[in-house]
Amino acid sequence: MTAPRTPLLGRTLCAMVTPFAASGALDLDGAQHLAAHLVANGCDGLVLSGTTGESPTTTDAEKSVLITAVREAVGGGATIVAGIGTADTRHTAELARQAEKAGADGLLVVAPYYSRPPQDAVEAHFRQIADTTGLPLMLYDIPARTGTRVAPETILRLADHPRIVAVKDCSSDFLAAQKILARTDLAYYAGCDEHVLALYAVGGAGYVSTVANVIPAHLRAVLDAFDTADTARAARLQQRATPLIEAMMAAGLPGAVTAKSLLNDLALPAGPVRAPLRPADRTTADDLLAHHGALRAT
Repeated sequence: MTAPRTPLLGRTLCAMVTPFAASGALDLDGAQHLAAHLVANGCDGLVLSGTTGESPTTTDAEKSVLITAVREAVGGGATIVAGIGTADTRHTAELARQAEKAGADGLLVVAPYYSRPPQDAVEAHFRQIADTTGLPLMLYDIPARTGTRVAPETILRLADHPRIVAVKDCSSDFLAAQKILARTDLAYYAGCDEHVLALYAVGGAGYVSTVANVIPAHLRAVLDAFDTADTARAARLQQRATPLIEAMMAAGLPGAVTAKSLLNDLALPAGPVRAPLRPADRTTADDLLAHHGALRAT
């Protein structure tokens, strides 16, 4: 039996949706309710204003007040990691300062997108943000969205910065993840739900999960089973979640859309998505609900 790992920013992090009211306004009461629910059901960290949190369509002021509200709801029961990544280094640095002031425990910083900077510029961007506040930084590598890979060699260089402590890995480059794990002390988090157990088994820190919005206890149980040396149970739990993971994350709709669809049907706070995203149609919503129900029944 191995002792559970206790990385600085947590082990079972949910990339939480940002609840909106029917009018489209930020639903702070709903965010507090959802955050408390997620923590009560196994999440020891919450990532706010990430991809799943619809960060491109929330204002700077909304991001800040969301951190404050969620901190009020969960107290010290979970870490709060603030998504602050933008395509503009100056803007990202300002969001970092605001997040620290609002009460965040850490920062999630995606590679600058659209302009596709070369690797030396990507490295300089991350270093500047890490120097902006006293908060620990989680690099976010998701080239399918940003158009820019955070190259393994860049991550290895960045690992020498005292406040760059973690990586959310959505690169689907499992070999690179293992090489970096072997050569650094970075906490590596599965950003793709299908990799939760696989990355943990080779030394990963845990996950930053979209699917945890709707099955937080189940995903926590995957890691708990592995930590008690019940690897067969861990594998079964991961496999049972696979149909839902595929339906939510690989069926053509963004995770914010599918997570909010399920949360709304489960009577948990979510509300609409903001344009240009559009809600799931009823056929898709029913399919998601069927996959969720099938998992709960097993």
